[in-house]
Amino acid sequence: MMKLYWSPRSRSFTALWLMEEAGVPYERVLTDIATGAQRTPEYLAINPMGKVPALQDGDATLAEAAAICAYVAERCPEAKLAPPVGEPSRAKYLYWLFFGPSCIEPAIVQLATKIEMNPVAAGWGDAQRVVDVLDAALQKGPWLLGENFSAADIVIGSGLNFGVRLFKMIPSRPSFDAYIARCMARPAFQRAEKIAAG
Repeated sequence: MMKLYWSPRSRSFTALWLMEEAGVPYERVLTDIATGAQRTPEYLAINPMGKVPALQDGDATLAEAAAICAYVAERCPEAKLAPPVGEPSRAKYLYWLFFGPSCIEPAIVQLATKIEMNPVAAGWGDAQRVVDVLDAALQKGPWLLGENFSAADIVIGSGLNFGVRLFKMIPSRPSFDAYIARCMARPAFQRAEKIAAG
């Protein structure tokens, strides 16, 4: 059985939502980052970065929310959270799966700290471009791959839920609000929120 190391009010929500969407049995291991549980030698053996989430699946151990999403989506093909290898939509799926950690998260930091970045030097370009590209993609809807919900929606939906709805670090746009509402309407999202709330 897979073990998810998680903590409330953290990036763990992405992995928690994913596990609920996958619909496979898993064990939740609460890792209280408020008390420093992620810095114990036992936890650092699981994730040397000392962050949550992390996942153990037998001898396989990994961290980083988007990596966990990719792993579980492929490990549980019956959940249909990833297009099969060779299908053309897989390219767009991989793009959006990694857009979250490589573009949205740095853009949130840039917006929150008001750091001026040279868009040529910053790997994500600039926050305004990130927001505009995401806005254009979400206007097509309902999901990033059209009619098919995927693990990429979990990564992007979690990022927008965090950045727009919960912490208001990304300016709201109609496409964002509608997309977040669709994500929140999913039963797995609701279960993950209930778990995270304790």
